Amino acid sequence: MPRDLDAPVDETPEDDDRVVVAVVRSGGIAGIRRRWQVEPPRPETRVWIGLIERCPWDAPRETDAGADRYVWSIRVRMPQEQRERELADSELQGAWRELVDAVREADSAKPAPEPVEGSGAADAPATPDDPTSRG
Repeated sequence: MPRDLDAPVDETPEDDDRVVVAVVRSGGIAGIRRRWQVEPPRPETRVWIGLIERCPWDAPRETDAGADRYVWSIRVRMPQEQRERELADSELQGAWRELVDAVREADSAKPAPEPVEGSGAADAPATPDDPTSRG
């Protein structure tokens, strides 16, 4: 089960080598927040750590994100450290873009959750105004 980066972490030896990356995009004209997260399997952690370490975490920040622009928040938990960075949309290039794109791709590749029986629209009776009620 993926770990929420905002939740407290129980420090256990089997979790020492886990990597978790979360990306949140907020802003834009509609102000909608989108969130992607990946907790890669252990055999892939070295690749992810490489992506993370190429990012310029300590570089000076751009001060003006601009009106109606996206803001990207990137949070990382690695075996020995945690990192966090907020970027203006214009800063999302190079190694940052590679990391964000990798997280978004990995998150979208996760299987969709199974619907809970009795909770979906398919279980509701059709109404005359419902286009799915045509027979």
